[in-house]
Amino acid sequence: MNRRVYLAAVGTAVSAGLAGCSAVRSAFEDEPCSGDECTIGMSRNEFLPDEYETQVGETVVWKNTSGADHTVTALENNMPDGAEYFASGGFDDEETARNAWHEETGGRLGPRDTFEHTFEVPGSYTYICEPHIKGGMIGTVIVSE
Repeated sequence: MNRRVYLAAVGTAVSAGLAGCSAVRSAFEDEPCSGDECTIGMSRNEFLPDEYETQVGETVVWKNTSGADHTVTALENNMPDGAEYFASGGFDDEETARNAWHEETGGRLGPRDTFEHTFEVPGSYTYICEPHIKGGMIGTVIVSE
């Protein structure tokens, strides 16, 4: 076989293969929240928006809009007194939620998974993504009467 013809054929095959990979990757690229399906999205390293305002009694829905795994893990020392603890995975406290992630990826929100919580106590709530906290993935929900 002619070497140039062979290299051209291999180059075309590789390009076609990469184009297919690109199309598959695009299915898992970050996408914004839209409509009623979610209130807060998650990119690879941040909550979108990172600060959200809502009213007592309203439900906030987080959706993993990226290809990475995430958690929603409330920080107990940054919640109003009397507020119900929240974390993806349904854990009762921050320590259990954090340990569960590190032991068995507990509370994992895979791509396109959602988590929701209804806020009944006004105040400011800070939460994190446990696997991405070192990258600064922190969010706040501000709840008013």
